[in-house]
Amino acid sequence: MRTEILYEDNSVLVIRKPAGLAVQSARIGQADVVSELKSYLAKQAGAGQGEPYLAVIHRLDQPVEGVLVFAKEKKSAAALTKQLSDGTLNKHYYAVFCGYPAVAEGELVDYLRKEGSVAVAVTGREKNFPDAKIAKLHYSILEKINQPMPLALADVCIETGRFHQIRVQFAHAGWPLLGDTKYGNTTVAGTAGSPAYRGVALCAYSLDFTHPGNGKKMSFRVKPQNPAFKKFTKIPSEDIFEG
Repeated sequence: MRTEILYEDNSVLVIRKPAGLAVQSARIGQADVVSELKSYLAKQAGAGQGEPYLAVIHRLDQPVEGVLVFAKEKKSAAALTKQLSDGTLNKHYYAVFCGYPAVAEGELVDYLRKEGSVAVAVTGREKNFPDAKIAKLHYSILEKINQPMPLALADVCIETGRFHQIRVQFAHAGWPLLGDTKYGNTTVAGTAGSPAYRGVALCAYSLDFTHPGNGKKMSFRVKPQNPAFKKFTKIPSEDIFEG
């Protein structure tokens, strides 16, 4: 199983999703996190128990790694979904930009629409697209390096959960994520084949929520596994769990 279980009880499952594995795939026979977890839960329950209940609360893009929480019962699913919609299920990301933003801490606001398998920023033209939705995020630059190009490590928090939001908004701002060949530029494409920069340099490293069963505050922090993050010194050296 490629999915790593960080915490489990009767109500929730908290996992680390590796980059390259979809949360839930529509393709028959393609591995994904949900299939792996349901197979794991079925083996735990034993034969004749039927398909185990597992609710997807939030998602990560296939090329993105990080922490996710799943519900193992309907009551927990409803409680976690409410936390997500209320903004009390908090997520933070590490992202590596190509380039240095002029402002070390700021907000990006765009209008995005989905076109097939990609998202497109139509900011300034949103009135022409009825399906365009507002996307907001906040970022704070933690560290800058210049190897092999100007790169910036940022802490990112999203206010809205749009399709490919972080990747599209930073590319639109002129700072594509390292390794993101879908939304990046020629500089990003040139580094994509290097083992040190393979994959999108984006990790959902932090997750905080209230346990739907006992009301405890749960906090998870994971160290990114993408080699691109190893060049930065501001990232903690180990995983942390509290709750």
